[in-house]
Amino acid sequence: MSDSLVIIPTFNEIENIEEIIREVLSLKKDFHILIVDDNSPDGTADQVALMQKEFPDRLFLEVREGKLGLGTAYIHGFKWGIERKYDYLYEMDADFSHDPMDLERLYRACANDADVVVGSRYVKGINVVNWPLYRVLLSYGASVYVKMITSMAVNDPTAGFMCYKRNVLEAIDLDSIKFRGYAFQIEMKFRAYLKKYKIEEVSIIFRDRQKGESKMSSSIVWEAIFGVLKMKLKSLFQRNKF
Repeated sequence: MSDSLVIIPTFNEIENIEEIIREVLSLKKDFHILIVDDNSPDGTADQVALMQKEFPDRLFLEVREGKLGLGTAYIHGFKWGIERKYDYLYEMDADFSHDPMDLERLYRACANDADVVVGSRYVKGINVVNWPLYRVLLSYGASVYVKMITSMAVNDPTAGFMCYKRNVLEAIDLDSIKFRGYAFQIEMKFRAYLKKYKIEEVSIIFRDRQKGESKMSSSIVWEAIFGVLKMKLKSLFQRNKF
């Protein structure tokens, strides 16, 4: 039984899914993978189900009824992993924006003394490859904005490459988190920060996807901008509910 579960949400990732699974499962450390698929019409879940025959004890699949959002996919995966007593639960994209080799670095940091580990693009300058300038400015600007509003000493608060210890996720009221995009990532870190868990950043190089289509939209960006203000106010005036 592995102590580590990598949660990978998918929607139309047929071009990436087999390769990302094989790379994670080929690492020296024993990781398990949970694919949370939002009923992809391109057959992503079918490909995962086929690969489960090859990796029956390491690869797991949950198919949801439709496209319900990134945040809810991770919460679904967190609950699944908590129920099965994994000690370390990871967030990772399916499109190779996150290098599977870096999972071992996140694990070492979390197994050492951190409670939450962020695979950070902005610890040592701006480590982003193949993004257009406007996306770099938007992402980096959002990080500065979030740090200013929340006072978190996290250089990449919108990062989606993460490792959480199980006890952190057990302490957070997952059912009360409603954000789905960037704001979900921010809120998870902010709740851990308010509970005084130790958050550590590990520098990574983020590469834009080479295959498939981005799921980014303007509504996700606006959710982050206004959601952070709402979240901060709620933490001040409704602390017992946060």
